[in-house]
Amino acid sequence: MSGESFQEKISNSDINSSEQPLNSSFEEEEKSIGVEKAELLAATWDNNIYYKLVLLFSSFIVGYGYGLDGQTRYVYTGYATESYAEHSLLSTVNVITGVAAAASQPVYARLSDVFGRMELFIVSVVFYVVGTIIESQATDVQKYAGGAILYQIGYSGVILVLLLILSDFSSLRWRLFFTFVPTFPFIINTWISGNVTAAIGMNWSWGVGMWAFIFPLCCLPLLGCMIHMRYLAGKTPEWKVFKQRKTKYQEFGPLGFFNYLFWKLDIIGLLLLTVSLSCLLVPLTLAGGVKDTWEKAHIIVPIVFGVVLLPVFVVWETYGARYPLAPWRLLADRGIWSALIISFLLDFISSIESSYLYTVLMVAVNESQLSATRITSISSFVSVIGGVFFGLAIVKFRRLKGFIVLGCSLWLVAFGIMYYYRGNLDAHAGIIGGLVVLGVGTTFFSYPINVSVQSCVTHEHMATVSSLVYTTYRIGYAVGSSIAGAIWTQSLYTRLLKQLGDVELATSVYTQPYIFITEYAWGTPVRAAVVQVYREMQRILMIACMCFTIPMIIAALFLRDHKLGKSQSNDLEELKGNEAITDFFKIKRIDNSNDDEKKAIEA
Repeated sequence: MSGESFQEKISNSDINSSEQPLNSSFEEEEKSIGVEKAELLAATWDNNIYYKLVLLFSSFIVGYGYGLDGQTRYVYTGYATESYAEHSLLSTVNVITGVAAAASQPVYARLSDVFGRMELFIVSVVFYVVGTIIESQATDVQKYAGGAILYQIGYSGVILVLLLILSDFSSLRWRLFFTFVPTFPFIINTWISGNVTAAIGMNWSWGVGMWAFIFPLCCLPLLGCMIHMRYLAGKTPEWKVFKQRKTKYQEFGPLGFFNYLFWKLDIIGLLLLTVSLSCLLVPLTLAGGVKDTWEKAHIIVPIVFGVVLLPVFVVWETYGARYPLAPWRLLADRGIWSALIISFLLDFISSIESSYLYTVLMVAVNESQLSATRITSISSFVSVIGGVFFGLAIVKFRRLKGFIVLGCSLWLVAFGIMYYYRGNLDAHAGIIGGLVVLGVGTTFFSYPINVSVQSCVTHEHMATVSSLVYTTYRIGYAVGSSIAGAIWTQSLYTRLLKQLGDVELATSVYTQPYIFITEYAWGTPVRAAVVQVYREMQRILMIACMCFTIPMIIAALFLRDHKLGKSQSNDLEELKGNEAITDFFKIKRIDNSNDDEKKAIEA
């Protein structure tokens, strides 16, 4: 390379992008290659309503595939862990996959800005298929968890990249409706999923494995849309100018490009976050059960290690990372940090509520496999039905904050209902009623949160803030699953043993509940005793849900309430008035760079 070295080029690139003066969140920046490519592709279909309808239909097909798979795989995971006589490890698998999903979100967002949306969508589908194949052929819970990690990385990537594609092609006022479209298949899948699981029965291996070829077929229409856009864009003079722009690979060379990606993806930060969360959360789901192992080294050492790594992660993100996973200048805006709190609590609470709901319905409410599968999908069904109309209504109202506060408040009502109805035959209608209210509340704030965050930034930062929302969402899922697993493993077995007075019987209920209910019919004394224990477990879980819903409502009050206009994103002039960075957040990040770089960062 002539002139400056690739290390110097990367440092200068940092000054021009990620390392902007931290006392200004809204500096004008050169667009990332992926963002500029997305805008050029979107322009080819922008004025053709029929093209957009095809795009929405294609996203509907993708959503149909991963939606039906997710609703049935949730059930098959329970049967898989039971087939290994490890049903209590259901929450452990959920924690591991949740952490993997959280770590993958920033990677997908940043690479989509470097390479493009379509390229990352294809990568995510590959992960999805490979993970599915490994899961379906797993012979123990460790191999199943390994496949689940790869599947979850692919699944999370599909959802995030699809969201970015739909966001690229929609104005702010239509954004909510567009992002709701992939969820519309839940209207059908809620009823079909029960028939699928009932037809396949306990043959979970086939139930999981069939999606290795069904899901890629569902993605073909969307890929066809992207290829057609690329074909049309290639004929425009703007694309010819774009192709003359130097990529990072051309600018830095092979070695310099990989060095650039290393910092761009914040590999060190991702490793610290993943390892610390895994060490903290997984032991919580393993320490209890038939034998209490809290005092064992394999439980204590990972927790201590995780606690130590968390402050190391914060220090690295503050002073070491060139492209922090959560840029301070963005987090300083209350419209963003409050939305991230809600995003975390949303899935945190939801995972506590849902981790063992299917088991409770089967054991303590005497539901069939068909009805239990359908009931666990009711809240999603209601939220999607509401989303059809709510997404269209927002085109007219153009404000979200009031609805988000209402939605969070409805969750508190829903968990109160489910606290009251938590077992025995009379809980059937009560649980359904609670899930309906939960679904209505979800309509008003789950997807609107992402649109609210996107309205606080320009198109250049859209992928970054969207990935932050989904990262905190997945972290919340992992933490919630861990809490649910800890409550379940620490309390269920001891309560069963106390109620039944038989070690062998209590162990069989704890490890293989679905086999237990085939041996002890509804109304028998043993089944009645187990139902009482499950009622108590559900009571504890619902109390936890209600307690954590309150801070979610408070966080919603701090959201911004931008008017959603006809543009793809708000411009700099609209956002400058919302700058909220105080002296507390003006963190100077000085490394071993030259004096000119230091002055630029300090400016």
